[in-house]
Amino acid sequence: MQNQSHTPETQPQPGQGAAKKTPVASGNSTFIHIQPSLYPILLALFVAVFLISNITATKGVEIGPLVTDGAFFLFPISYVLGDVLAECYGFKSTRRAILTGFGITMLAALSFYISIWLPGASFWEGQEAFEATLGLVPQIIVASLAGYIVGQLLNAKVLVAIKKRTGEKSLWARLIGSTVVGEFVDTLLFCAIAAPVIGIATAPDFINYVVVGFVWKTLLEVILMPITYAVIRWVKRREGYETFDA
Repeated sequence: MQNQSHTPETQPQPGQGAAKKTPVASGNSTFIHIQPSLYPILLALFVAVFLISNITATKGVEIGPLVTDGAFFLFPISYVLGDVLAECYGFKSTRRAILTGFGITMLAALSFYISIWLPGASFWEGQEAFEATLGLVPQIIVASLAGYIVGQLLNAKVLVAIKKRTGEKSLWARLIGSTVVGEFVDTLLFCAIAAPVIGIATAPDFINYVVVGFVWKTLLEVILMPITYAVIRWVKRREGYETFDA
C-alpha cells in the first residue's frame, strides 16, 4: 500500500497549499508562490477536450452503418484524463476539475450566444456560418452538460471506490470498471436528450447511436490503456507519489 504521507487525499489539494510569498528580484513586491504540480496542466487539457467536443458534437456523422457525432474521436480522451486525475489526485480534485469544465462550458455557450446576437459590422459576411458553427442548440448544451457531469463524476467515484478496495494493484480493473459505468451513463443521457436535435428520430437509430457511442468510447479507452498507464506512472513519479503497482 502507498505510504500515507503521499496519499493525495491527505495532502493539501493542488492549489490549496499554504501561500508562500516570494520576493521578486527588485523592489519590495511579493507574489503568491505557485506550488509545482502537473494538476493545473491536466485540468486545462481536461477542460479543453470537453469544450472542443461540445462544438464538434453538433455535427451528425454517418460512417457506413455507424451513426455518431463529430466528437466521437476526441471526447473519449476526456475520460482518459479523468482517470488520470482520479487515480493520481483523488475524487475531490477530480470533482473540482469536472465542475471547472462545467462552468467554463457554460461561459463559452453564453459568449457564443452574445457574439451571435451582437450586430455584425458592415463588412462582415460570415454571420450565417458563424451561427451555424457556434450557435449551439440549447438542447445540445443541456444534453452534453448532463451527460458530462453525471458520467464524469460516476467515473471518478467508481475508480476511487475500487482503489480503496484494491490499493495500488489492478489499475486495469479501475480504469475499465469506471469507464464502463461513466461512459454508459454519459452516452445514454446525451443521446436521450440530443438525439432529436441531430436528426435521430427512430428507435433503431437511437439504439445504434447509444450502442455505437458507448462501445466506441469504451473500446478506445481500452486501446489507449497503455498510454494511460504510462501517463499515470509519469504523473505519480513527478508528483512524488512513490508507490505504483499495476
